[in-house]
Amino acid sequence: MTDQEPPKIEFPCDYPIKVLGRHTSDFRAVVVEVMRQHAGDITDSQVKERPSGKGTFVAVTVTITATGKDQIDAIFVDLKATGRVTMVL
Repeated sequence: MTDQEPPKIEFPCDYPIKVLGRHTSDFRAVVVEVMRQHAGDITDSQVKERPSGKGTFVAVTVTITATGKDQIDAIFVDLKATGRVTMVL
């Protein structure tokens, strides 16, 4: 067994961020607003939404043009700080 380093991400790149939370009428808007603060304008084509089987939760995936690890880390922190986000992948 060899020790391999994980592949490095080359920036800038398209980077999907999946955000999970309770399915409410404004959850998508909250997620998109946080993304806009860090990645500029977000179009509808960059956002995918998928409700859970029972409709209690929703997964919102936003594909941004990531500029670096610091940007991604800041997005994760700010999404969690909303108090509405269950998980960020």
